[in-house]
Amino acid sequence: MAETPGKAGRYAYGGLDRVLHEKARLGVLTALVARPGGVPFTELARLCSLTDGNLSRHLDVLAEAGLVEVRKGYDRRRPQTTCVLTGEGRKRFREYLGELEQVLRDAAAAEEAARDGQRRPGLAGA
Repeated sequence: MAETPGKAGRYAYGGLDRVLHEKARLGVLTALVARPGGVPFTELARLCSLTDGNLSRHLDVLAEAGLVEVRKGYDRRRPQTTCVLTGEGRKRFREYLGELEQVLRDAAAAEEAARDGQRRPGLAGA
């Protein structure tokens, strides 16, 4: 049930999780959500346009929050690091997207109300 637009805190959006909301981490999670088997570190850095050091730092934050798992292994005898979205990460990412969808609905409704408000004065005297 939607709250009235004038209610205090109506647009605070407490569900926009700060861990997920950062631009680079949002990109990382978006890349991982589509690949349940994970994404190799080097490919993830390329997909998100991040340096290795920058990606490592963001993965540390996401791993500490239990959202991703960083797996060390081998691919054809070569060391390979793979990043995987955890079940908790998938759940929180979906909740975050739901909150973003609410932001979009609110913005669209506010814009529509503003447009309607601009049209009505001409009809008010009729």
